[in-house]
Amino acid sequence: MSHPRISLVHPTGNPNSRETALALSEENLLYEIVTTIAYDPQSYISKYLKILPDRICRAIEDELGRRLWVAPEGVKMRSHPWEEIGRIALKRIGWERGLGIESGGLIDPIYRIYSSLDRHVARHHLQGIDAVYAYEDAAAATFEAAKERGILCLYDLPILFHRMSREIQALEAELFPDLAPVMAAVNEPEWKIERKEREVRLADRIFVASSITKKSLLDAGIEAEKIGVVPYGAPVEYFHPQPKPDRIFRALSVGRIGPRKGTHYLLQAWQELQLTNAELLLIGTNVFPSGWLEKYSDVCRYVSCVPHAALNTYYSSASVFVFPSLVEGFGLVLLEAMASGIPIITTCNTAGPDIITDGVEGFIIPIRDVESLKEKLEWCYRHPQELAEMGRFARQTAEKLTWNRYRKKLLNEVRQLWR
Repeated sequence: MSHPRISLVHPTGNPNSRETALALSEENLLYEIVTTIAYDPQSYISKYLKILPDRICRAIEDELGRRLWVAPEGVKMRSHPWEEIGRIALKRIGWERGLGIESGGLIDPIYRIYSSLDRHVARHHLQGIDAVYAYEDAAAATFEAAKERGILCLYDLPILFHRMSREIQALEAELFPDLAPVMAAVNEPEWKIERKEREVRLADRIFVASSITKKSLLDAGIEAEKIGVVPYGAPVEYFHPQPKPDRIFRALSVGRIGPRKGTHYLLQAWQELQLTNAELLLIGTNVFPSGWLEKYSDVCRYVSCVPHAALNTYYSSASVFVFPSLVEGFGLVLLEAMASGIPIITTCNTAGPDIITDGVEGFIIPIRDVESLKEKLEWCYRHPQELAEMGRFARQTAEKLTWNRYRKKLLNEVRQLWR
């Protein structure tokens, strides 16, 4: 088969799915893209939004701005946006929580969107194709219908397989009972777990972005031959080294701020170090229980929301980037920091072992290891010249880990399926 036709299904159109679409289209393999929202400011969706009240319209447009996705030339783009637009609207105006439909609640709105798209694809988007490339939690019905038609099932697993994730978070809930309510994997219902198991079982090929995600599958009994590791690319065109604006030693962490990311261990380490002329800066959504992070207001500076375009300035203000995550599929923020010329401290449960050499562009430490975290932070604090050299190595490495490299490696994996 010289040019198999592949449909790509992704609910939100994140960076790696857009790069996957580009990779497949470069080889004339991509038949169509199916998603919830592929936003075009000139589209009819934008026109309909204007009839809403200004406050709601602006909030939705801000969210949609992160969903820009234009299909490669000659490829069909199929959007099914209205349920997702409704979810975004409820979230932005605060009604989602009031109606009891917040994520993780009895009615999970994100799951509803994913499963709705999955069922739609299974019924209407499997004609005339040879393979379907689908995303975790949005593939069960699609894969079942595809198997009946002899269509190859390609699976994108962006984070640790649920068994390892659940094991790690269950132990964390025992260690920190006050944080247990926000440990999502511990509280997932059986039907959702069964769905994840079914997707992996039906997949002919599973694409992951890190060695730790592959290990989570191997530990669950998935054959190594079924798994392809394709690390994501660094945004070197958008993030660049910039002069540091001050002499403060600043440790920075970006992303969701919560226990799954190991933020509580970072806070403990920083509090115990008591460094002078130093700052811990946390940027991102606070997912700790209500009031928990506020107890550390004298330990760190917290910024809840920063536009992605402004992040380069924050990275460049940092001396070191710290990402002590317990459960991660990759951690694109690692490559953003490296592209900005900032060395990193991260755990073995991220893409760290796949993208850096310990002691060269940064450090890799075990999860939950406060003493190792303190040791590396203090070393960075005491060795500013060596740390700056690490930052230069980080940028050089990021320049090699491009999205073009990702696309080539992904295509090589896909081609092998038809050899």
